[in-house]
Amino acid sequence: MILLKDLTKIFGSFLAVDHLSFEVPAGEIFGFIGPNGAGKTTTIKMLATLLQPDSGVARIDGHCVYTDPEKVRQVMGYMPDYFGTYDNVTIHEFLDFFARAYRIPAKTRQSTIDGCMELTDLKKLQTKLVSSLSKGMKQRLCLAKTLLHNPKVLILDEPAAGLDPRARIEFRSLLKELRNMKKTVFISSHILTELSDIVDSVAIVEKGRLVVSGDLQTISRLSSTQNHIDLRIRIHDKEQIESALGIVQQTENVVNARVENDSILMEYNEEIDKMYLVLKQLVNADIPVTEVTSSQSNLEDIFMRVTQGEVS
Repeated sequence: MILLKDLTKIFGSFLAVDHLSFEVPAGEIFGFIGPNGAGKTTTIKMLATLLQPDSGVARIDGHCVYTDPEKVRQVMGYMPDYFGTYDNVTIHEFLDFFARAYRIPAKTRQSTIDGCMELTDLKKLQTKLVSSLSKGMKQRLCLAKTLLHNPKVLILDEPAAGLDPRARIEFRSLLKELRNMKKTVFISSHILTELSDIVDSVAIVEKGRLVVSGDLQTISRLSSTQNHIDLRIRIHDKEQIESALGIVQQTENVVNARVENDSILMEYNEEIDKMYLVLKQLVNADIPVTEVTSSQSNLEDIFMRVTQGEVS
C-alpha cells in the first residue's frame, strides 16, 4: 500500500532522508521509529504530499506522491504531531466544516459525520465546544476529521504524544479497530512499549537511513547474533538455587545464566518448544520449579540493538 524506493530529501548541505526504501503491506499497522533527528517527520511530510522529495520514488496505493498528489490525498488521511482546532465551534460544527471541505455530498454528509463520531466515541459530546475538550478528546476529534473521506491509508505522526495513560490505551484500541476495518495505518511514535502491542511490522531509521524493516520476529532474528529466548525459572527452595544454577549453566544452549532473588535468569539459544530440556535437567535433580516465564525480544530491545543513538 505504501512504497518507498531511494527516497531522498536534502536541505542545503543537510541530508535529511538518505535513499530510504521499504514497503508497507495493505491492512497493517506499520511502526516508523527512530531517534530524534532521524528524518521521520520529513519522510512523513513527503508521504503526505506536503514536501517535495529531491529524488527517489514514494507511492501510496500506486499513486506517486509528487506527480499525482490529488489522487494520493483521496486515499490518504494525515494526522500531524501538532494539529490545530477551532475552539469556538462544537465538535459537530468542526466535523461538518471539514466534511464540506472534502466535498462530501449533502445527502451523505450527516451520516458520514455520525459514523466518524461513533467510531471515535464523540457522538455524545457533539454539542460540546472544542475548547472544552481534553487533549485526548481533541486527539480523537482530529482522527475523526482525518477519517471523514474514508481513506485507505492513515499516516499518524506521534498520535499518542502528551496523552495520559487512559487516553493512550483507548487510542491504541481505536487503532486496532481501524486495522479490523482493513485500513493501513502508518504510525510514528516514541512510545515503543505501546507500539510493540499493536504493530504488525516496523521500519527503524537513523540519520535518515533505513536500519532494518520487517515484522518483529524477523527483525529480531536479523538484529541478534543469536536468536534467543529470555527465561526466568523460579525455584521453590532458595537453598537449592545455587545447585540449580550449576545445572542450568551446564545445559546446552544456555548462556548468561545468573541468580536474581529466588529465580534464575538466562538466555536460551534455541526455539521455545525446546525449552523443556532445561526444565528436564532440574526435575531429574529433584529441584522444585514453581514458575517458568519467557519473553522474546520486544521492540525496545530491537531498537537498542540496531541503533547507535546518532543524529544527523
